[in-house]
Amino acid sequence: MESMMINGGVRVLLVDDHAVVREGYKMLLHEHEGIEVVAEADNGETACVLYRQLQPDLVIMDISLPGISGTETIRRIISRDDNARIIAFSFHEDLIFVEQTLQAGAMGYITKNSDPDVLVKAVTTIAAGGIYLDQHIAQKLAYQKSKGAISAFGSLSPREFEIVRLQAEGLGIHEIAERLSLNYKTVANYNTQIKRKLKVSSVADITRLAIRHGLIEA
Repeated sequence: MESMMINGGVRVLLVDDHAVVREGYKMLLHEHEGIEVVAEADNGETACVLYRQLQPDLVIMDISLPGISGTETIRRIISRDDNARIIAFSFHEDLIFVEQTLQAGAMGYITKNSDPDVLVKAVTTIAAGGIYLDQHIAQKLAYQKSKGAISAFGSLSPREFEIVRLQAEGLGIHEIAERLSLNYKTVANYNTQIKRKLKVSSVADITRLAIRHGLIEA
């Protein structure tokens, strides 16, 4: 993948639902020559629209967003532009979020507990054509791989994972279909596949599994 740094600048779309957080990240990035935040979004739907309109060089994406999640937003952007470069930036350190985000198409994952300079390093690394994982996350992934461990949700696609997350939050099939712009039958079919993959028989079972693995709070 061709480096963007040769053009002397990286145009960034910043996606986070907290205005104060966005302002802090924007100030941090603007301190570094060659990085410019050209737009901000506080939800996934707006992020998709802004990406199509502005074609930024790189997206910094929070995973926990109102409406569709950051992971689903990444999946939608990548489905329209498989050259999109996206960094997931999240409080979540559980590997299931990392795995699903990377599977959706992100080229980097860092946590909000990281040193501020880590975000800048991630931006410059990915803009130059590389990938970047928070060191702690990379170590956990390597350890899990060495043990051959598979998460309970590891077999799910990003779309299936999003449906699980919404079900665990209490949304019904009709509501999920509307949220994800799908028809009822498609979501129902996904639901059947999810239950088979997770070896459960009800939404209550899915919710208990989601709580146990930290997808939602009890």
